[in-house]
Amino acid sequence: MASQLWDRTPASVAVFRALCLGDLLCAMPALRALRLALPKARITLIGLESARPVVKRFSHYLDELVVFPGHPKFPEQPARESELSDFYDAMRLRRFDLALQMHGNGLLSNSIVSALGARQWAGFVPLIEQEEPRRLMAWPDNQPEVVRYISLLSHLGLQDQGVALEFPIDEVDRKEADDVAEKANLELARTIFIHPGAKLESRRWPAERFAEVGRQLALQGWQLAITGTTEEHSLASGLATSIGKAAVDISGQTTLGALASLLQRGRLLICNDTGVSHIAAAIGLRSVVIACGSDVARWAPLDSALHTVLHADMSCRPCSYPVCPLGHPCALRVTCNDVLEPIRAYLAQGAACEQNC
Repeated sequence: MASQLWDRTPASVAVFRALCLGDLLCAMPALRALRLALPKARITLIGLESARPVVKRFSHYLDELVVFPGHPKFPEQPARESELSDFYDAMRLRRFDLALQMHGNGLLSNSIVSALGARQWAGFVPLIEQEEPRRLMAWPDNQPEVVRYISLLSHLGLQDQGVALEFPIDEVDRKEADDVAEKANLELARTIFIHPGAKLESRRWPAERFAEVGRQLALQGWQLAITGTTEEHSLASGLATSIGKAAVDISGQTTLGALASLLQRGRLLICNDTGVSHIAAAIGLRSVVIACGSDVARWAPLDSALHTVLHADMSCRPCSYPVCPLGHPCALRVTCNDVLEPIRAYLAQGAACEQNC
């Protein structure tokens, strides 16, 4: 390993990826390859405070989280610029053997990673002319998110460990999920989960369309569980009310692990293109994803047999506006019937499996 990439095997590695849940889950196959290549190294994620439960859950890959104060041009959190100087001083004192830039094409993030003061750093660069063998890789804009970070580690000389996502679920998660299901009177084998939220309003399919889909499924005898964060409770509860008595709002009532455990035993997930979609991909739950504004080629789950991603091609995709300034045509062009068609196909597949397995 040392002869391939580093002058000595790193004992400490910093990974810069200050992004949200879905982004972290998509990076896990690459972090799996990193851990298997460096089993004795201390691997530190430099990321968001919201990554703490993910780092704890993936302690077999990541040893600790260091919270990044933010950058004015990074939208994931408000930047605490007054803390940056102390942050960089603390990172330089750590003297990481290696810093990996796994936060985009490097146009903004490479200056952050180089300022960490590691003995060596590697990662993506924006231009092919900047590429260096075994260290810097030109950003592969045409690759899915999961694949491109594996490509980076392959460029650095590490062995590919596969693209499969994962999400460990333990007994505590299952017990918490059981408690939520019991309280909500959910029979998980006949429960369809609907997640109407997303961080940006521009990434949300209209709530009234989720409600119409939910009402159609309720007429067929399915239970509907509406999920979301505490901040999305108003959206989730309003949707449950619109669907009727077959729907129950469990938003804000689950930890991340309990939510995954519930989903694992459910029938189907219907959601926007957001973090819960990647949880479904990691646990193998069928899903129908409505992608409003996002880069579908980059973020769609890789297994198209289990996951259907619906979207309308628009010249303005991908969109970074919090609220669409054009009347949200990418969302409105995805109809309720568009969503119900793959749902019915998945439910029929599940019924056939139950009869024949």
